[in-house]
Amino acid sequence: MSGVPPGVPQGAATPAVPAVPAAIFIAISGALSLATAMGIGRFAFTPLLPMMLHDGVIDLPSASWLASANYLGYLLGALFCTFQPLIWRRFPVLPAMAASTWVRSGLVATCVLTLGMALHLPALWPLLRFLAGIASAVVFVFSSGWCMAQLAKRHRSELGGVMFTGPGAGIALSGLFASGMVALNWTAAAGWLLFGLLAIGLVAFVWRVYREPVPSSPPAAPLAATATATVAATAVATPVADHVTPAPQPVGRLRQMLLLALAYGLAGFGYIITATFLPVIAREALPGSAWLDLFWPLFGFGVILGALLSTRMRMDGDMRYLLAGCYFVQAVGVASSLVSPSLAGFAIGSLLLGIPFTAITFFALQEVRRLRPASAPSFMGLLTAVYGIGQIAGPPLVAVILRHSTSLGAGFTLSLEIAAATLLAGAVMYLWMARIYPMPRAPRDAAN
Repeated sequence: MSGVPPGVPQGAATPAVPAVPAAIFIAISGALSLATAMGIGRFAFTPLLPMMLHDGVIDLPSASWLASANYLGYLLGALFCTFQPLIWRRFPVLPAMAASTWVRSGLVATCVLTLGMALHLPALWPLLRFLAGIASAVVFVFSSGWCMAQLAKRHRSELGGVMFTGPGAGIALSGLFASGMVALNWTAAAGWLLFGLLAIGLVAFVWRVYREPVPSSPPAAPLAATATATVAATAVATPVADHVTPAPQPVGRLRQMLLLALAYGLAGFGYIITATFLPVIAREALPGSAWLDLFWPLFGFGVILGALLSTRMRMDGDMRYLLAGCYFVQAVGVASSLVSPSLAGFAIGSLLLGIPFTAITFFALQEVRRLRPASAPSFMGLLTAVYGIGQIAGPPLVAVILRHSTSLGAGFTLSLEIAAATLLAGAVMYLWMARIYPMPRAPRDAAN
């Protein structure tokens, strides 16, 4: 059979058509992009922190502010992605940029900023970590939105679960590399250099995937629509219920949104202390153990598992009960190392902290869609902002507590107790909300 398309004379030259990336390759590339931006650009600081402390280039109070600088950058980056359509409409002279261009720019910035941390310029480090936070947010929002759109065009949206394993994979990979570096007595500067080179390798692998427009695809959506859609991109990968629960009546809806935002912010504060200081806390509790540097990779593996599980769950129940369960699991994870400061306690705690990490975002987004179906992206931006504020508040609080504690162990113990209590408070809030604001019954259920 001839390979010449119908209607084209035999022997006629046919234009070369660029190969269209396969759906699985798009999903894998999205995962690697998120691994680069989140696992390296955002969270590589955590496994390298013990090395920086050992080298004497930083102390714990300074480390707390460096972490907060990164989380502040991530917050502002996420807000920029949320309001970017409005900014571009307000200032039409700004050049239009495709989503893939934003992704490429963010990935390049991640590589450069990670390499910059290898330079012994402590005065510059807060700025580098701040900018790395912005870059990681830009990559997360635009790569997830772009990849999910491409998967939807290929009718393979279910592969979104593969893409959202990226942050956990990056965390696990950075932790395993850091474990090897500690065993080889590397300096923190060498670690930052290696992570920068690793980021360059990952970016080179995915670079060609991010191009606009993709052959055989409809014209790219205007930038405003693209950026707005990416805020809620995770919803595309979530199975949809057979019926839609009616939205609540306008009375009390704003109050529910504010309560949801407050509870969501508690999650940001509750997990971030462990996510920032886990290797340091483990060294203080288990000095001399050969397994200290494996708890952070376990957290990453938990994030991977949670991403795979949450994207396969049906979303036809009350999300507030699922959110309460996630908060309770994370609270147990935070408290595990306090109840049992042993290898088993830290290992179980790391996994339990990681598993709900992605699920909390999925379930919160579904609740936003129920409360505000017509403006879910905007209100998800509100939740992201409050979550970011919770993250920013965590490390400075640790610095204050450590300054007034008799020992590192006592300071970290109090910090983790506050974090676990915060997560439990969030779980109670969701249960209380489900009680005083019960979900309206779906029409199909009411008829039975």
